[in-house]
Amino acid sequence: MTTTNAATAPTPVSGTTPTSSSSSSSSSLGSSTGATLAGNFQTFLTLLTTQLQNQNPLSPLDTNQFTQQLVQFAGVEQQLKTNDALTQLVTLQKTTQATQALDFVGKTALVDGSTATMTKSSATWHLNVPSDSTVDITVANSSGQTVFTGKYTAATGSDIPFTWNGMGNDGTQWPDGKYTISATGKDIANNNVGIAAQVQGVVSSVDLTQSPPLLTIDGNSYTLNQVKSIVAASSN
Repeated sequence: MTTTNAATAPTPVSGTTPTSSSSSSSSSLGSSTGATLAGNFQTFLTLLTTQLQNQNPLSPLDTNQFTQQLVQFAGVEQQLKTNDALTQLVTLQKTTQATQALDFVGKTALVDGSTATMTKSSATWHLNVPSDSTVDITVANSSGQTVFTGKYTAATGSDIPFTWNGMGNDGTQWPDGKYTISATGKDIANNNVGIAAQVQGVVSSVDLTQSPPLLTIDGNSYTLNQVKSIVAASSN
């Protein structure tokens, strides 16, 4: 805010401390504005009222300028409140994600992924085959060594399970552990078909120190958005 220089009328910035010129008032008001940006709206109004009361009657301040500054201040004040609200929403979202993640512990989840843990000579993947296709499957161990290959005919389906018993093409029985599947397909017109793999396992723990939280399934970590479904426990 600026004021008109007035040699005959002092322009104090507070009720008790006068200054020698209106330029000092402008400077003090400008420095106070920084505090108002942090939310001290009452201080801003007090300084503005004081300046209005002590303005030079022969050269009054421009009311249009007052209006513009008040509108600008109100806009900044509203933006600060909006930022605070957004911060609260982000915090709430993180809390919600953490709560959802904790609810998954102990449940069987189907997640995007190609690495499954073979237990008792059995590892299961779920393949998303968009159209009738001939599917080539390759299974590799944790060292990247190919331990099994196979060719299968798959009908269109969003969730086709594939279970491997750990038996290699050469008759070797591979030990329990982590194995990775890769699948490619050709449709009846010999066009390439993209096939996505998913794995199923029990959520053993949740790491809430990560954002978003990480679910541990068969020793592998997955985010919440990788969870495709929760498999209901079988009833006895």
